[in-house]
Amino acid sequence: MRLHWSPRSPFVRKVMIVAHERGLVERIACVRTVAAMTKPHAELMKNNPLSKIPTLVLDDGTVLYDSPVICEFLDALEGVPKLFPVASAPRLIALRRQALGDGFLDLLVLLRDEKARPQRSNAHLASAAARKIAVLDHLEAEAEMIAQTPFDIGHIAIGCSLSYLDFRYADEDWRTDHPRLAAWHATFAARPSAQATEPVDDS
Repeated sequence: MRLHWSPRSPFVRKVMIVAHERGLVERIACVRTVAAMTKPHAELMKNNPLSKIPTLVLDDGTVLYDSPVICEFLDALEGVPKLFPVASAPRLIALRRQALGDGFLDLLVLLRDEKARPQRSNAHLASAAARKIAVLDHLEAEAEMIAQTPFDIGHIAIGCSLSYLDFRYADEDWRTDHPRLAAWHATFAARPSAQATEPVDDS
């Protein structure tokens, strides 16, 4: 399998954490791919017309994207899924948490892009800031339940989003007002799969 990959992409990191958790890393060949929003990647678009990573190309030529699809595919390769619950109730919770983590990542990426624009939109910045606080407050309220739930795709998505917050917004202190969430994130960051996939700014 070939994975269009970047060491900075939090969505790629989700896939790689799943690969580590499921013992699949050796089966994946990572292809360094720069997928900038302002410059479509011609070769990548042959596999994924959206020109986005992660994109996984299977040995038979089948192409999978984006991270939720790839993660669920990898989790099912080695028998019974462990990171995507099978039972309806826990599965819905895991998928909801994954959606929140992924949505938070989308928000953080868009906020970073907006801040880099020569002419920033104050309305967009204010909206993003309000939603960022709302997400962190929601996760703080749910932190104990997250900690008590067996590790799954929801934990991975939320953990990656908080780690990306540290990576790209290092000057912001989200932990002081969210101590329970900070305590849980410390356990996420200590997992071997998280340590092996820490983001690297190689630009």
